[in-house]
Amino acid sequence: MLTKIVHGETEDMIDRGLVLWFPGPHSFTGEDTIEFHVHGGSAIVSAMYESLATFPDTRIAEPGEFTKRAFYAGKMDLTEVEGLADLIHAETEAQRKQALRQANGQLSCFYNELRTQLVRAIASIEAYIDFAEDQDVDEDALAGAVQKIDTVIEQLKVHLNDNRRGERLRNGVRTAIVGAPNVGKSSLINLLSKRNVSIVTSIAGTTRDIVESHYDIGGYPVILADTAGLRADTNDVVESEGIARARTYVESADLVLLVVDASRIEAIDSVDDYLGKYLEALGLTADVMTRTLIVLNKCDLLTSVAYKRLEGHDSKFSFLSCQDETGLAELLDRVRKRLVQLCGDPSVESPTISQERHRYHLKQCLSCLVRFREYFHEISAPNRDLAIITHQLRNAVRSIGKITGTVETEEILDVIFTH
Repeated sequence: MLTKIVHGETEDMIDRGLVLWFPGPHSFTGEDTIEFHVHGGSAIVSAMYESLATFPDTRIAEPGEFTKRAFYAGKMDLTEVEGLADLIHAETEAQRKQALRQANGQLSCFYNELRTQLVRAIASIEAYIDFAEDQDVDEDALAGAVQKIDTVIEQLKVHLNDNRRGERLRNGVRTAIVGAPNVGKSSLINLLSKRNVSIVTSIAGTTRDIVESHYDIGGYPVILADTAGLRADTNDVVESEGIARARTYVESADLVLLVVDASRIEAIDSVDDYLGKYLEALGLTADVMTRTLIVLNKCDLLTSVAYKRLEGHDSKFSFLSCQDETGLAELLDRVRKRLVQLCGDPSVESPTISQERHRYHLKQCLSCLVRFREYFHEISAPNRDLAIITHQLRNAVRSIGKITGTVETEEILDVIFTH
């Protein structure tokens, strides 16, 4: 309803806006709710707060309180709550898509299905324990329950073996820009950011510490780190510390942009030999190359003959000139393709693990199920104590329940008596 909104005590008009009534239990929180849609000026908002405070038992909501009330009302589970929080804080398109799928319950549906299968398996096993002697439940029920558990184990293994794509997308892809001094690392980060993030000079060793900046590349969040130029011959204590930090950062980085000076590679007969020696001179391990995109900077300094010779190796690196931005679009396209590999495509892939909390409880769940399966398959039937090892299954169900926020043990009894 569009109406005048007046102060609760003075009856002075505050604004003209919309007043919307959401009766429970169909509101966001499940409670009766009123929303005021007013103009966003700070004076209007302050006046609204002042007016509402005149009503008894009225206070400003605590951070996240409406979402908490929605959770307790059964409107959302914990994964949906976390997805909503991620959606609010999403800064890139890929983050938005992943958070939206989680907030809409797609991850919750997957976990609840796993949990349902385990609850049914426990119910079948306990029915076998209780009623096998009366021959109301045969061996097929037990075998079917164990088969369900084996299926859940395989699903969990696949889900956990995701190379942390969801977490990487949520938190940002840590990307290190490395190379020898004065190859153009700081120029590259300034070019990508369109502003002077790092100091650029002709003096070697200008960058001493890790300089991080956040970017959106092709819809994916990237944390770019400009690092100290890597070299062995320096007597500067501060620069040495910067180099040590750079190498440490590279070891933990998801992606590495290795910058090479084109003018130094121009006269080299073997590009592969040069790159190998270059990497060794920088003090980087060979496994870094599996996470590396090579950027051949200062390509504007190459002669036409040298450029044509190096073009035969263009699958190994990207040509770039930070001076005139030649090759920037091609470099960004390669980076984007690598980001898709690292984070997945949230538009088409199944929801992935986005929180370390989820991963921890899923590992706990898998551990319990594996212990159950090992015991069941290794111990002969007459010597099995199913009542004891079923406790592992209960713990597995609780672990999934801790992810979604539902830990209900009475469901097992309900399944036994209703099926």
